[in-house]
Amino acid sequence: MKLRHCYHDGLSLCFITALFVPLGYASPSFMPEPIVPKPRHSPLFKSALQQENLIEQRSELWTPLVNQGWKPCIDSTSTSSSLPDSSGYIQVFLDGGLNQQRMGICDAVAVAKILNATLVIPYLEVNPVWKDTSSFEDIFYVDHFMNVLKDDVSIVRVLPDEYAWSTREYYASAIRSTRVKNAPLHASANWYLEHVSPVLESYGIAAVSPFSHRLAFNNMPVDIQRLRCKVNFEALTFVPHVRNLGDVLVNRLRFAGVKQVVDTEGVKGVGNFVALHLRFDKDMAAHSACDFGGGRAEKKALARYRKAIWQGQVLNSRFTDEELRNQGRCPLTPEEIGLLLTALGFDNSTRLYLASHKVYGGEARIAALRKLFPQIEDKKSLASAVERAQIKGKASLSAAVDYYVSMHSDIFVSASPGNMHNAVVGHRTYLNLKTIRPNMALLGQLFMNKSMNWSDFQAAVVEGQRNRLGKIKIRKEKQSIYTYPVPDCVCQQD
Repeated sequence: MKLRHCYHDGLSLCFITALFVPLGYASPSFMPEPIVPKPRHSPLFKSALQQENLIEQRSELWTPLVNQGWKPCIDSTSTSSSLPDSSGYIQVFLDGGLNQQRMGICDAVAVAKILNATLVIPYLEVNPVWKDTSSFEDIFYVDHFMNVLKDDVSIVRVLPDEYAWSTREYYASAIRSTRVKNAPLHASANWYLEHVSPVLESYGIAAVSPFSHRLAFNNMPVDIQRLRCKVNFEALTFVPHVRNLGDVLVNRLRFAGVKQVVDTEGVKGVGNFVALHLRFDKDMAAHSACDFGGGRAEKKALARYRKAIWQGQVLNSRFTDEELRNQGRCPLTPEEIGLLLTALGFDNSTRLYLASHKVYGGEARIAALRKLFPQIEDKKSLASAVERAQIKGKASLSAAVDYYVSMHSDIFVSASPGNMHNAVVGHRTYLNLKTIRPNMALLGQLFMNKSMNWSDFQAAVVEGQRNRLGKIKIRKEKQSIYTYPVPDCVCQQD
């Protein structure tokens, strides 16, 4: 047994594995519910409740982004009209939550292209925290996926009979010569050509596992980068019932007060809404090692949880709460995200869609945010149990609906970085849609200053967020192409 690398995406943080089989992971129910927190920023909160923003200020907030001089650019530079002969079949097994798996799918298509191999629809591991058994076909529209990529790479739903033995169970039971298990993090294209091509030549099939984060973002051919963008932004669409439910939620958010199925033809007053990814669940609270105002009892409970889940091996626990906040490592609480939005000019008429799993602390933790923004909605408040039946108990499908609604919102904001944040921010950047990226380090410092009045706080927030409201950021070396799609996925407009 060995401890595998940890990547946290808001749904799962670290898996203990033997080979690549998730073993006993402590249940999220291990940790008792937190003590009801006291307001941490009472003076600011009281001032925020009294704010009245100008109509001009609100109008500016909702104004779509101007054209920033880029356009989507994902077509291959190759003039060939046919695919080369396949070198064999490539399989990948993807763990993590929905958005980590999404990035793995994009990388899998790119690796298949690099190897001139035929990609088998990726296998999605059962998430050991939420026990979600959803397959690729349960989440993504396979026909669309294969059709969009038909001229780029060969893809099959299942292996032919002669390779039917190559299953997850087959690789879990023993060491196999067709399994490639030593792919380094952010491996180069040449690494795959040198280490995986020989396996394909010898056996006609290769299974790469683990695969998450196993393809580099730098020094890749232009066409491979464009293909990754094409998969992420064009080929990966959700199954119809997810999109249909998402459309229902978006429609009800846009028509204030309409929470039942109605014929909206001709109805006036379509409204704007903000999608808020709160990302404040038990795992996130514990893994951050920050103080969230629940007192000594909460600190002890979080420490016990870290010990049970990660054997106490959490990097942030080496720092004090003050150090973590100065470095921007603490997720914003519902109270803090409410203060941020109010300082930016949103008022109590703003509709918020809560795109999150269960919030640590439940309704008691959300109460401050709801007081500032009483028009908070989520899947349960907007849709009936019957309408939500197909996603019930399916964390990945629930996350897919949140992703879809977030992509159709006027503004998206996330309380802290993570795979959901990264995926949605990248996708919205590609489409030039407004997104608020909180300046975590600045906000951490502002919230520690207990003597700051509202006027100074608001001025500091507005200035600190000036270039973080959707302005395109060019990808730096080693940064993810899925979070920063410029310049790899776009071209400059003439």
